[in-house]
Amino acid sequence: MTQLRKGSFLKRAKDISISSALALTILSSGIGMTGCGSNEDEEAYSYEETNYSKGIRSHIKEVKPGEFKITDEESVEADKSVAIVTYLDGHTDSLSTAAAKALIDDEIRNNQSSVGHHSGLSTMLLYGGMGYMLGRSSNNAYMNNYRGNGSAARGFYADPNAYNKSQGAVQQANASRTTRMVTSRPKGGRNGFFGRSSGRSGG
Repeated sequence: MTQLRKGSFLKRAKDISISSALALTILSSGIGMTGCGSNEDEEAYSYEETNYSKGIRSHIKEVKPGEFKITDEESVEADKSVAIVTYLDGHTDSLSTAAAKALIDDEIRNNQSSVGHHSGLSTMLLYGGMGYMLGRSSNNAYMNNYRGNGSAARGFYADPNAYNKSQGAVQQANASRTTRMVTSRPKGGRNGFFGRSSGRSGG
């Protein structure tokens, strides 16, 4: 049997006591944190969901190399929203709302100081009905900072008739707006809370 001096025995006893106390503290803290997290995960939340049943079909024409004008806009079913672009050489492109958003975002990211100061395709998309409807979504609200009050848009249309018609199309799309309050209790912990989406937007 190994002989321990009195001092060594006391030191070992002290170490064991500290280790036991630390283990109990960690265990108690873990139990407390679990209970708190569970309550937060189970807490219900509410958010406003906004939908539009109407969208915009925009017709854009290249009038000079790299310069465009909006020639016509009309209200269509939301899932048929598109920008139809006709180029000088006669070929056309159909841009979905996702493609239009990508071009607008690229312009804002790379040429922020020149946004709205030229007649490029991204400007037509941003200041036309397509950009207006994109800006109704809370996720795209930053676009409204560049659109301003919308008065600058008039100059990007081929003529006053095209502009006036577009205003009617936008009004029809706005009139199709519906909102509802959604109350939900997340499942699976935090993913339910941080993963929720809100359709809150301006009128």
